[in-house]
Amino acid sequence: MLNQYLFYLFISIGAFYLVHMGIYIIGANISDMLSYRNKSLETKKKKVYKNIRPLVSVVIPAYNEELSIENCLDSVRNSSYKRIEVFVHNDRSTDKTAKILAEYINKYPDFKLRAIRRRKQVGKAEGVNYCIRKYAKGNLVMTLDADCMLDKDAIKNAVKYFRDPKIVGVAANVRILDKHTILGLLQKFEHMIGYRSKNFFTLANCEFIVGGVASTYRRQTLDKVGYYDTDTQTEDIGLSMKIVAEGNRGDRIIYAPNVVASTGGVLTLPALIKQRYRWKLGMLQNLIKFRKLIGNNDPAYSRSLTMYRVPMAFFSELLLVLEPFILLYVIYLSIISQTLALFVGAYMTITLYVLWTIWPDEHASNKEKIRLSIYSPFMYFIFYIMNLVQIVAIFKVLRDPKKVYGRNSTASHWTPPARNVEQLQA
Repeated sequence: MLNQYLFYLFISIGAFYLVHMGIYIIGANISDMLSYRNKSLETKKKKVYKNIRPLVSVVIPAYNEELSIENCLDSVRNSSYKRIEVFVHNDRSTDKTAKILAEYINKYPDFKLRAIRRRKQVGKAEGVNYCIRKYAKGNLVMTLDADCMLDKDAIKNAVKYFRDPKIVGVAANVRILDKHTILGLLQKFEHMIGYRSKNFFTLANCEFIVGGVASTYRRQTLDKVGYYDTDTQTEDIGLSMKIVAEGNRGDRIIYAPNVVASTGGVLTLPALIKQRYRWKLGMLQNLIKFRKLIGNNDPAYSRSLTMYRVPMAFFSELLLVLEPFILLYVIYLSIISQTLALFVGAYMTITLYVLWTIWPDEHASNKEKIRLSIYSPFMYFIFYIMNLVQIVAIFKVLRDPKKVYGRNSTASHWTPPARNVEQLQA
């Protein structure tokens, strides 16, 4: 009897994931078709929009970023959109960050860059808040991590979305520059698949997660909600959820696949676990903080958000806790049935899903798509590394539930993970 229940549980969870993969694929493809249609309409309206060029304030928080800050600034300075002002909040760096910033300002006097350094370390979120409140004059505000680089058209493309008065926030397409290592490849594929699925969330108007890399908001929206909070581990998710909690039917947050930013992958397995622990802790903190969204029937919210997307975020973490047991049960079934059908079915499903993610990608060259396709048959096995990382991270979070419920200020804590910054210098 127990075996029967476990079998039905396994089949139900497998079907659940299969349906979701199908929805993400269909949603992403529909989004692509709508995007092509909108490009056609945009060409017709080009004369109407050509004089609409709002000022964009780019805010870059930095702490000990001597290896990457100059390349980050170069990517902003070389942007095709020129109506920008740039603020770097140097949060009491102990390396050469301050010196590099001073030299950069002297080298490019026409580049509207201001380096801000305060008397004490205040943390990432409060540093960005300070720059926005005290210095930023732009109608739009983009935040960018100092170890990232913007595509030359990223700001221009972000601005275009705000022609729609309902759009208040835009999430960027963050690309991982792999270095042909297993961890680098793993993170690259994970980001490609994860961000591809965000097309569906935008289509269904249920997006609520906006990362800190190249995220763009209306200034009036930031003023309204009070900027970034400092009581969770992921201030970027906290901000986007706080905006969505005001209502997402009238004011929308969307994902923009053509607002591209690049960063290096995390270097080591312990560093990756530490990063994912922070992400999961912050996610759960914010889900609990904004738990009113779950099942809320208020007409201010889309049902796709309150009945599906936010509850699904909780459910996904629960499945992570169950995943080791599910995997052991799959192995058990394979042994007693003396067949590899379950394994082969799962392997083929994931491999095809990876390939379906690679080939519609508009930012990868054909050569890159072929290279990634060669890797795709091995990704099923490599993904187990990320599964292990995620499982370890969630169990570390659940080991100390007080941190989830009893949020503390993160203002004075900021330790960015070491990344492959030499990729950004290439």
